[in-house]
Amino acid sequence: MEIIRSIQNRIYEIRGERVMLDRDLAALYETETKSLNLAVKRNLKRFPPDFMFQLTKEEFEALRFQIETLDNANSLRFQSETSKTRGGTRYMPYAFTEQGVAMLSGVLHSDKAIDMNIAIMRAFVEIRRILLQKNDLREQLQEIKARLGEHDTQLNHIYDAMENLMDEKAAHQKWDDRERIGFKKR
Repeated sequence: MEIIRSIQNRIYEIRGERVMLDRDLAALYETETKSLNLAVKRNLKRFPPDFMFQLTKEEFEALRFQIETLDNANSLRFQSETSKTRGGTRYMPYAFTEQGVAMLSGVLHSDKAIDMNIAIMRAFVEIRRILLQKNDLREQLQEIKARLGEHDTQLNHIYDAMENLMDEKAAHQKWDDRERIGFKKR
């Protein structure tokens, strides 16, 4: 269960998709990012744009800020900063959707990659389950609000009816308590 939490912490939302970065996947598969990307490039037909995409500089900067905030600058001193210090070119990381991660299992054949792939798929399923529960709670809250609104309307009708009854009774009492005129029977 701890490995699934660790994986969930490496799942980000970019372009409206839940994705994992190539460096995180490489770390989980205990391989180098470069090796993982080479394996993907050799099998590029398996990774259409909805399975894998390369981050833009803006997305990368926003993500790096988010990760540094979460990890206190522990985590993202990776590919970009090491390449700067060594004088190499800077490559934007690749992001893999859930389907892209599943496709990686067909590209990487080590036992570690297979075990990690299974754990990653479980993490994605767990996140989906949690999101469905949140949506279900939202629906329940909206239903409760709607019922309360109905109850407010019903209570207002009851209050109006009670006021009418009280007004009617007050009018009836005035009628009974009025001063009689005319002949009185003895």
